[in-house]
Amino acid sequence: MKFTFDRDAMIKEISIAQEVITNKSPVSILSNILVIAENNTLIIKATDSTLKFTTMIPVDIQEEGRTTIFCDKFMSILSSLPSGEIEFIQEDIGVTIKPISKRVKFQLKSQAGDKFPEIGTSENLPFFELPAKEFKEMIRQTTFAVSDDKNRYFMTGVYFVKNGDTLTMVATDGRRLSCVNKAGFNVPDFQPAIIPTKILGCVLKNAADEGNIQIAVIDKSIFVKFGNIEFSSVLIDGQFPNYQKVIPENLSKSIMVNKADLDAALKRTTIMVDKKVSRIIFKISSGVLKLISPESDLGNADEEIPCRYDGQSISMALNFTYVTEPLKVIDSENVVFDFNVNETQNDEEANITKAVIMRSEPAGDYIHVIMPMNY
Repeated sequence: MKFTFDRDAMIKEISIAQEVITNKSPVSILSNILVIAENNTLIIKATDSTLKFTTMIPVDIQEEGRTTIFCDKFMSILSSLPSGEIEFIQEDIGVTIKPISKRVKFQLKSQAGDKFPEIGTSENLPFFELPAKEFKEMIRQTTFAVSDDKNRYFMTGVYFVKNGDTLTMVATDGRRLSCVNKAGFNVPDFQPAIIPTKILGCVLKNAADEGNIQIAVIDKSIFVKFGNIEFSSVLIDGQFPNYQKVIPENLSKSIMVNKADLDAALKRTTIMVDKKVSRIIFKISSGVLKLISPESDLGNADEEIPCRYDGQSISMALNFTYVTEPLKVIDSENVVFDFNVNETQNDEEANITKAVIMRSEPAGDYIHVIMPMNY
């Protein structure tokens, strides 16, 4: 096999392959990429056994063939070279890599391509198209809320479901929940799916905001295509929680606060928070939100910012991460917290102990549900 390629074009594709590959795999071939040179096109494939990646780039082929090479070492070689044309020559189990513009060459050992895991074709699958910008926004608004508890594996991915013309993505770790609903999509029905975050992260990082993304959900796999790139992944097998029951309804109270004010105040007050607990106190009175980091061995902090609220003084303890993370994906000048006050509490100050909804103002298609913490 022998072909010539552009160094910069190759680096772009190999960097994506690196995101997919896990070097901790006991199967050494999974640390390699499969390269297939045919019809003046180089097909590159990578997998960690559950997530699969395929891409194609134009190259000048003198001799067709296929082999696998160690991905990280290949990337290190490319990164050390200047931009320009590079030759790739395979003879037996050896691969020679040498730039046209430099008198240097590298030699890599290769493994036969027939040892590489089979990456099936996506031809004839029922793909549908979504605007890339909107799909990426849905990913960004949910993936941070998944669980990292491997014992509850069904919560380690993002739930993707279609209801009528509405597509929904939901993520939860059992203590908070992020949900986004986007309506107006005329796409074919598909079975609800729990999508691993790794493939969603790859799409978020590598897909452009312009144009469309093609998606197919079939059997126990999801396929995503854009540009010259295709990702596929095994779905998470399990029963996702009934998220609709978790979202509280008929919340009668709310406070509205400037997003920038809240973000800045949280960054300051959480400096003094015990990171093992991550608790921040919200004390709310007429027109004022006071953020308090509880007393610790190192001290404490508090800050007051204006808010729109008129009613009984209330307080709630929240994990500050569950507030700061959705703040990054709420795209509005103001943020609203909706809640109910326990009617049996007649004290001068009531404690919020039931689920709180955090959302944009005006209300959009995204909400974040937070369970308050104990004091």
